[in-house]
Amino acid sequence: MAAKTDQRGNSRVIFERGIPAQMMGIDGTWRRECTMEDVSDSGAKLTIDGSVEGLHLKEFFLLLSSTGLAYRRCELAWVNGDQIGVNFLKVGDKKKKVRSTAVGA
Repeated sequence: MAAKTDQRGNSRVIFERGIPAQMMGIDGTWRRECTMEDVSDSGAKLTIDGSVEGLHLKEFFLLLSSTGLAYRRCELAWVNGDQIGVNFLKVGDKKKKVRSTAVGA
């Protein structure tokens, strides 16, 4: 395990061997095996097992335990082949975005 600072100034932990995880749709209709390659307070880099075509990656859960008790809500940041970058969403993030667009309407 190595630590370094990313472009946003967040401390990022890079795993020698990735951490097994699963991605799951917000509505629970799909799952994909993945490997977490690195992680910071704000997001992670994942390597996906299989295709991400047709999946709704705008918002999904990253399951970090086999029981699903440890998880993070994520949104897609970037795609590069079989790797994706995700931003972790905090409670209330979506509500703030909805309010800000409703005020301008």
